[in-house]
Amino acid sequence: MARLAIFTERYTIRSSVELTALSNFRMAAFELGHELDFIFKNELKYLKNYDAILIRALTDPLNTSYVVARWAEMLGKRVLDTSDAIRICCDKVNMYERLGAAGVWVPVTRYLAPHEIDAANALALFETLGSPLVLKAPNSSFSAYVDKVTTAEAFVRVGRRFGRRADRLVVQQYLPSEFDWRVITLHGHVLAVVQYRFAPHSWKAMQRGEAGESAVVRGIRRSEAPPRLLEVALAASAAIGDSLFGVDLKEIDGDFVVIEVNDNPTIAATEEDQANPEIYAEIVRYLVDGPAAFEGRT
Repeated sequence: MARLAIFTERYTIRSSVELTALSNFRMAAFELGHELDFIFKNELKYLKNYDAILIRALTDPLNTSYVVARWAEMLGKRVLDTSDAIRICCDKVNMYERLGAAGVWVPVTRYLAPHEIDAANALALFETLGSPLVLKAPNSSFSAYVDKVTTAEAFVRVGRRFGRRADRLVVQQYLPSEFDWRVITLHGHVLAVVQYRFAPHSWKAMQRGEAGESAVVRGIRRSEAPPRLLEVALAASAAIGDSLFGVDLKEIDGDFVVIEVNDNPTIAATEEDQANPEIYAEIVRYLVDGPAAFEGRT
């Protein structure tokens, strides 16, 4: 029997679908014969009492979640996500450089320093990458500080606002689609596959439609997902490291382009677990047994 902990924050428990997912993790642990507790930032001194820790809170090198990851690693505990995964995925420049070096297809990407965010560079990028352009702050999450611009004036205004958060701005070609694929992976294995179908008149999963509609999540059984989708997602995960990842992809002319790789991917009840309810038990098994948890799995 293992003693497991989930580190979470109060804001996560306010979400009913994520609260249910936390309960599902706990039930999966119990059914496998293990204990699982929830711990909060005022209880970190008890990390030493657990065999492994799962982080279910917003990750960032400046957040408590990163302290949890580093402390767990120093104590020799297995932890998801790892501190390396948090550092890399929270710096999109580092992430895209790793994906590019591994030969993973990503949107054409450029980086600008704050002093380069001007109308002349905007016009040059519109000429080479097309219009609209997608601007991203390197340390954004949940589609915050990600915007689409069509004019040099908007480019400068948005770019300078984002530039206050980091020393570089990510500029990418825009690839239109009606949905994004999300593939959740762990240690070179696919745990879940979903489609985020955008709300009407929106272009990203976290954006609501004009009438307040949210994206529709459609689960896909792993065995029914396009093999090429899984191949690209696993290659992208391997380029970043060995942890729990959510790979966002778009389908373009029968192939798949990686939009980004996220550490600490959302796992919400009735959504990411929709077609793959075994995801909870598989993560618990990995926390307890490590890579041996996947032995014999196809």
